[in-house]
Amino acid sequence: MRNSQPAITLAQRVQDGGCTLRLGPVLVLATALYFAIVIIVESCRSGKAPGRGQQGMSYFEELIRAKRYWNRWLRYRLAAPHIPKLEGLFLGKTVVVAGSAPFSTKPQGWNDSFRVLTINASQVAAQGWLPQAPDVTLMQFNQIEGLNPAAVEVRKVLEHKKTGLLCVLNWRHELERLVRGLHAFDYRYDELRLISRHERIALMHKMTGRLNLELEGEAKWSNGVVGAALALASGAANVILTGIDPLSKGHQYNSLNLFRMHQETDLQALQIFSEQRLPIFTADPHVAQSTKLALWPPRGT
Repeated sequence: MRNSQPAITLAQRVQDGGCTLRLGPVLVLATALYFAIVIIVESCRSGKAPGRGQQGMSYFEELIRAKRYWNRWLRYRLAAPHIPKLEGLFLGKTVVVAGSAPFSTKPQGWNDSFRVLTINASQVAAQGWLPQAPDVTLMQFNQIEGLNPAAVEVRKVLEHKKTGLLCVLNWRHELERLVRGLHAFDYRYDELRLISRHERIALMHKMTGRLNLELEGEAKWSNGVVGAALALASGAANVILTGIDPLSKGHQYNSLNLFRMHQETDLQALQIFSEQRLPIFTADPHVAQSTKLALWPPRGT
C-alpha cells in the first residue's frame, strides 16, 4: 500500500539571492579577486588579451577554472550551510552503510538494533541479508529523472520498494516535481528530506578537514563515503561499510560494469577517518586488505 500522506521534512535550501550577505575582510578580498579573474577571462574571450596558441590556451583554461572555483567558493561561504545530521536515528547506534559494489557482506553480530543506510539502489544489492526496508536512503538527484542507463536501471530495480527516511541530494527543482518523480516508479518513504550541495560539502569539510567544492565529477566524494560521514557526524557508535569498495567497478544490481569515478577521493576520505581513529569498519575482508580499514568486528569482541 502506498502511503496516502507521507511526512515531508524539507531541509534548509539556500538559493541564489536568498542568503544573508555577510562580508568580512576575507570575503571582500575574495570578491575583488573573483571579479578580477572574470575581467581577465572575458578579455581573453574577446581576443583583447595576449596569450594565443597552445601555451595561451592552457593559461586561459586555468583562468576559467579559477573563475569557477571562486564562484563556487563565494556561493558556499555566503550560504553558510548547516552540517546535516540524523542524530535521532543514529546517535549511539551501530550503522551499516550498504553500497552497491558487486560484493557485500552481512555484518557479524547483526541484530535488530543496527541501523541501515543505503545508497541509491543498493538496498536491492543487500536484499539477500536485508529483508526489511532500510532506515535511511541517500539518493542522488539524477536518479529521479535521469535518462542515462544507470539512472534508468536504478528506477527499474527500485520500483514498488520503500525506505524509511529518503534523503535526496542536490535536488534543484520544486518539491512537488520530486514527489511526482518518485511516484512515477512507486518508490515509497516514511519521510523525505533534501540535502543541498552546500550541506554535503559542509559535512565532508567537517569530517575530513578538506574543502572539496566538487568542481569535477572525479573530485567528488562518492555517496557511500558521504553516507559514512553522515553517520559519523550523527554520533554513531560504530559505522560498518559493506558493498563500498573504491577499487571495484560495476554495481551488483545491473550489468553495465561502469567504472567508479571517485576512487582517489574515497580512498583519501577513508584514510582520514582511520587516522582520526573514528569508529569506522568494513565487513568485507577484501576491502579491509586493499584500503587498510579495520575489519568488523573489532578485535577482542
